[in-house]
Amino acid sequence: ALLLPDARVLLLGGELPQSANPNKSGQIFSPPYLFAPGGALAVRPVIEAVLGPALENNVVWYGREFTLLTPDAGNITAVKTNRIVNLDSESNVQIQTKAAAAGVKLIDYDRLTLNGKTDVYVSFDNVAVGTAQGEGIIKCLGGADAAKGKKIIQIHGSPTDNNATLFREGYQAAIKDSGIETVGEEAVPDWDNQKAVPIFEQLLTKAGGKIDGVLVANDGLSGAAQTVLAKNGLAVPTTGQDATVDGLRAILNGTQCMTVYKPYPAEADAAVAAAVALLKGEAPATNATINDGTRDIPYAQAAIQSIFLENVKDVTSTGGAKREDVCKDIEDKCTAAGV
Repeated sequence: ALLLPDARVLLLGGELPQSANPNKSGQIFSPPYLFAPGGALAVRPVIEAVLGPALENNVVWYGREFTLLTPDAGNITAVKTNRIVNLDSESNVQIQTKAAAAGVKLIDYDRLTLNGKTDVYVSFDNVAVGTAQGEGIIKCLGGADAAKGKKIIQIHGSPTDNNATLFREGYQAAIKDSGIETVGEEAVPDWDNQKAVPIFEQLLTKAGGKIDGVLVANDGLSGAAQTVLAKNGLAVPTTGQDATVDGLRAILNGTQCMTVYKPYPAEADAAVAAAVALLKGEAPATNATINDGTRDIPYAQAAIQSIFLENVKDVTSTGGAKREDVCKDIEDKCTAAGV
């Protein structure tokens, strides 16, 4: 998510640029704080420049202090809210500590800052995402009875990403008593698809190439595993997450068994609603709590959905991916799956 110069929010999603069919979808949100009572555009402060020794090549790095130059300084009394997406809790704690000390209201968006200062967390139920993946690999291996004794490799997300930890918690709990044997597992730094290739190759070699499935933390890493499997002449089910165009196409092509659909507009809407509530001095609407390591945080939790071949259409029909992107050059498979 990007904050645009006019204070609207640009939300983009999809695969990395090197993907075969990168998802180029995006949405622009106009939050309520842009408007005055009655619907007219509100007068907003203008930022003319960012100053200070914290700048390096016009970038302000984590934990650095900086100065905003604005002609409206006399009319600004405080910064009210700060919404943060972080892949590294340690550095983000420094930012939140300074912001909270200045009275800024904080929203953790999509990823929770461990031991931080946030006022509310907005995300999907990430343990449930992992649970869906674990239950998914059991279904993909033929069901509870057939899965017993089957061998799999687990490919985890980045070890510095708390979401990856929660996904892993969910899917490992789901398969714990299933009788499935994990013959190798490893985390992929930075969720890097290219790094995943040699990591999976080494795990597959150590397993003697004898596996029945791969439990993978997201669609991008799953695609990397599928490349290695194809190179070795293996066709076994893999899991994923994010319901990307590439992931959905892989399901239709039979190289991936399932993914997890997370409707991001619902998550973004919840974040905007939380920001408005905090600005008004009200408690944001939440439906759960989550512990950040030191305290329980109010949690606005969005719903998820498991996607298999039979319900790929649920993603395209709700705007999660464009049908023309998913079905390009595989129209026959889309038609057969009811997409």
